[in-house]
Amino acid sequence: MADLVCRDPEMDLPVNMSNIVLVGFMGTGKSSVGRAVAGLLGMSFVDMDDVIELRAKKKISAIFAEEGEKHFRSLERALVKELSAQTGLVIACGGGVVLNPDNISDYSRTGTVICLMADPDTILKRVSGSSHRPLLEGDEKSKKIISLLESRRALYGAIPIRIDTSTMSVADVAGEVIRLAGCKRD
Repeated sequence: MADLVCRDPEMDLPVNMSNIVLVGFMGTGKSSVGRAVAGLLGMSFVDMDDVIELRAKKKISAIFAEEGEKHFRSLERALVKELSAQTGLVIACGGGVVLNPDNISDYSRTGTVICLMADPDTILKRVSGSSHRPLLEGDEKSKKIISLLESRRALYGAIPIRIDTSTMSVADVAGEVIRLAGCKRD
């Protein structure tokens, strides 16, 4: 079987020398796909939300409830700065990382940023059983999803590389991420 050879198309670096950064709304598959991509490429996987929870010693929902979204976004920003200074990572970002354009700018300097998307019904199905989505707490999750997606549409749309994961398996999305990151079979 041929080895994967990966090159970042914009920086002309081997992908293991640059990062693959997955952004997008909650429930689009960033964590699942990121783990799969990292495994296939032999790269390290980082889930930003997991790192923030580990360092804060509390769930993101608790950070939001106790310290507010502004505090969470400052923790997120600090982690973006830290991770964008490293290489060889597959990074799954929280859905709101796009709210600060500096985050995308920093990640774009050291990697390929790919936006995963899905339609509102698919997102609702994927997150309906989740209890750790602070922006969806309470009733009318569907309306909240549509409203948040609409408010972030331009931010997600500004990411040049996008994949609609609505009808794709994790394996298929991972393959597409690898292809779009410049990987091919030798």
